[in-house]
Amino acid sequence: APAPAAPAPAAPQGPPPGAPVQLSKVTLTKEAPSVSLTKQGGTSGSLRVNLNWQVHKQFSGWGRKLNRMMANHSDLDLDLCALYELSDGRKGIVQALGNSFGALQQPPYIHLDGDDRTGAVDTGENLTVNLDHVQELRRVLIFVAVYEGARSFSGLNATVTLQPQHGAPVDFSLDECTVPSTVCALALLTNQGGDLVVQREARYLVPERGVSPQRTVDYAYGWGLQWTPGRK
Repeated sequence: APAPAAPAPAAPQGPPPGAPVQLSKVTLTKEAPSVSLTKQGGTSGSLRVNLNWQVHKQFSGWGRKLNRMMANHSDLDLDLCALYELSDGRKGIVQALGNSFGALQQPPYIHLDGDDRTGAVDTGENLTVNLDHVQELRRVLIFVAVYEGARSFSGLNATVTLQPQHGAPVDFSLDECTVPSTVCALALLTNQGGDLVVQREARYLVPERGVSPQRTVDYAYGWGLQWTPGRK
């Protein structure tokens, strides 16, 4: 009798329908400043935004100049913040100042993990956006302010990473700061038909005398908030 036919090999298991495609990391540049989170697989879950920085190890000119710069940065306190506008028109800010840490499961669907204050730890400062509620976000501007410890971002080496829970990361570095800036717009997230598009801003701003870093960013991007003084 003929031998029974061998069973056909099982077809390889592909990803389930609708599963996000895992792509490689994208580094945003001046020439290619934006990317769709959908293309990165970031369509649900959380998006963690991390700011990590260190003082440049190499300085030109040693001696007093180095000591002065190190002293200026020894107690550096950088604050990661976000201006938001919801789809219903509500606007606000998430920041450590005034303990406005936000919330993930209710508006504004953005949460600041805490106030790191050192920059020395590997995790830096983190801000999380709930991608399950993208339809309720119109735009989010992530920025960083020098709270104390330095007069500007001069001499700092900073990297911004946006890590979707279910996708590949997006990152970019900040250029050398050559102006007396105490606030830097990092990234603008815009809802474009239910897809959050990340745009690298890396824009150093110089506040006018008596104008806070937060208000400076508001003016630069036309956010239109009403401001009152706040403290940590």
